[in-house]
Amino acid sequence: MMVRIAVQQHSKFMMIPHPPSFVPRVLALTAALFVGASSVWAQLAPVPVPSPAPAPAAVPAPPAPVPVVPSPQAAPAPADGEAIFSAIVRVENQSWEPNYRVPWNSGGTGGGVGTGFLIAPNRFLTNAHVVSDSRLLYVKKVDDPKPYEAEIVHIAHDCDLALLALKDPSAFETVRPLRLGGVPLLNSTVIAVGYPIGGQRISVTRGVVSRIDFQSFAHSGVDFHLAIQVDAAINPGNSGGPVIQEGTVVGVAFQGYSGDVAQSTGFMIPVPVIHRFLEDVRDGTYDHYPDLAIAHFNLQNPAQRKALNLPNDGIGVMVSSADSAGSAGGLLQMGDIIVAMDGFPVSSDGFVNMLGSRVNMNEIVERKYVGNIVKLRVIRGGKAMDLDITLKRFLPYLIQANQYDQKPQYVVFAGLLFQPVDRNMMAAHGVSNLNVRYLFNFFSQDEVYKERPQIVVLTDILPDEINTHFDLFRQQAVDEINGKKIRSLKDVHEALQNPAPPGGFHVIRFLGEGRPMVIEASRVAAANQRVAEKYNVTEDHRIGDSVMAQ
Repeated sequence: MMVRIAVQQHSKFMMIPHPPSFVPRVLALTAALFVGASSVWAQLAPVPVPSPAPAPAAVPAPPAPVPVVPSPQAAPAPADGEAIFSAIVRVENQSWEPNYRVPWNSGGTGGGVGTGFLIAPNRFLTNAHVVSDSRLLYVKKVDDPKPYEAEIVHIAHDCDLALLALKDPSAFETVRPLRLGGVPLLNSTVIAVGYPIGGQRISVTRGVVSRIDFQSFAHSGVDFHLAIQVDAAINPGNSGGPVIQEGTVVGVAFQGYSGDVAQSTGFMIPVPVIHRFLEDVRDGTYDHYPDLAIAHFNLQNPAQRKALNLPNDGIGVMVSSADSAGSAGGLLQMGDIIVAMDGFPVSSDGFVNMLGSRVNMNEIVERKYVGNIVKLRVIRGGKAMDLDITLKRFLPYLIQANQYDQKPQYVVFAGLLFQPVDRNMMAAHGVSNLNVRYLFNFFSQDEVYKERPQIVVLTDILPDEINTHFDLFRQQAVDEINGKKIRSLKDVHEALQNPAPPGGFHVIRFLGEGRPMVIEASRVAAANQRVAEKYNVTEDHRIGDSVMAQ
């Protein structure tokens, strides 16, 4: 659920997923990024972040001919530590890293190590960031040097979980899967098991549950879900490993703060989030989290409540916006007071008492799936009313999410490099243009996607005689080309394919820039050939669907 007020970034150092431990000479993997001399693994871009998409409710999963994941509860609990360790594996990922600055290149390669564990016959659970951008995956058993080739069955970047399967599972036929437990109590003891810092042998650390709360999931950079903070040492390489209490799995280690920011602060993905992922993929596909896509603010000030004719009973939050592309679009209105969700009273700070605990109201939507209904009781204009809202994904916020497992899109024309805006591109090019940053930061909030489902930027210029003195247009958003309004990268490519535009010139206009860029059409073919040869541009375009077209 998106609650923009509640999720503003308050520190320049943010939690980041524990990357798989690094193999020699590999300085970065997936979400890991060393910042200067700091030990912080990654830093999130300072942009508004929508909160997590929702999660499960009790909706019967469609039957699958062969269940993707047999119910973990059906597996007998391991009898001892040795049986537990035999189900824990070292995950080795040989990955491909796309190059957003030179998008026609194949990109670099990397590699790293994480942890996983058997939860059902030939089904291993790990973190999405351990296996993202993978080209080759292996798992190794405890005290067994032989690598077993694996493949990704399902991956969920929004909750940082993935399921793996071995191409030959015979080596694990006698291994007992680990059993999922429940949510551990505060101050109860847990152990984290894995392969931190790339060690060849398994490691066990012990600590207590420090906090149970909504947290940013740094792998996507935009999703917020329930997470559990522990003070057990959780380091790079622990990612994907089980956190165990009394012989059962109570979480999956996945991220933490560096010692420069906070001491003994690691996080695990709790069982409710794991269950939701496993149930979602039971029918063979992952449908992602749905989202109400609303923003609200708390109603704790007595004078404010009096002005709204609300009793000072500590109940209700006010809707400040409801995105039209979201589940609540056209149903909730700005100024509506949400007083109950699925029958649970909503406190004036946005929390509900649910299953014996006081949790963020997002948790109600967190436990639902795409297509489920959430029931809201609202006050509008002084009158109470009930709304049934069918939940669906909210796609616009994905422009601000880290992207994985895909090649960058681009168009090269006369040495001009055009690319669609997303988080990866913004970071790679260090885009500072204020118009572009506004469109990126407020793509969802101001519903920019209605007019421009894909924002296209001139990110770079490959110097050639045809594009001299064009530097002032660099990093500007394209508005129109040859009179055609640009709504996507595909529009750019199509508009520039005309070999004889009106007047014999290609005219490119940019947002906020009065002067157009003008290119003589008759010189383009020769320029394209020179640029391709000089800069080794093997393909002049790669175009896929925009976020809004997914």
